[in-house]
This record gives sequence, structure tokens and C-alpha cells, in this order.
Amino acid sequence: MAISEHDPHLLADRPGLLIVADKGYVSAELDAFLTERGVRLLRPSYRNRTPRPGEELLKPIRQLIESVNDTLKGQLDLELHGGRTVTGVGARIAQRILALTAAIWHNRAIGQPITRSLIAYDH
Repeated sequence: MAISEHDPHLLADRPGLLIVADKGYVSAELDAFLTERGVRLLRPSYRNRTPRPGEELLKPIRQLIESVNDTLKGQLDLELHGGRTVTGVGARIAQRILALTAAIWHNRAIGQPITRSLIAYDH
């Protein structure tokens, strides 16, 4: 709520906005705040609560997010980036994402069966 109060155009300029969140965003006050502004919040419910509308759509999204995070941490060693400043960290992350993107494009262009692998380039 503080973000939208800081920048009121954030929600006003996006009619029908859907925000995907985690369980931690459970609050009647937040739900009312977003509903008043025409924003839908898609988040999982706790086990002991009634499932929320659209909750079944979260599983594939969460799997995609976990897959991306695993790739960034595992293949690209983003936790060991070596950057010493915010700019340095940003540059190193951008380099690694660009390298993965180039590898995916190259693997697709040459017909590799596994397009997200960097193993062939890891030497």
C-alpha cells in the first residue's frame, strides 16, 4: 500500500491490474485497498482457508519462477557474482542473463534438443 501511496499513478494508470503475490500478502485491509482501486490480487490461501478464485493458476507461475531462480543461481552463479557496487552487481547479472539468452538462441538455431543448457559452453 505504501508503494501505491508514494506513486498514486502506479495503480491508477493500469485498469484491471492483476498482482501475483505470495501467502505473506494476507490482509483484509490490503484486499479492500486494492479492490477500491480495481486491482485484483492473486495469491495462495492458507491450508485452513477456503481457496481463493484463480488460485489454481498459481502453480504453473510458481514453477516458472522457481525454474528461473534455479537457473540464475545454479547455472549462472548469481549468488557468487563478485560485484562490489550496485552498478557492478547489475552489470554482472545483465552479462549472465545476456549470455544465457544468447545460448538459448544459439541452441534453438542449431536444433539442440535442450535449449536452456550452458554445459556445452562451460569450459
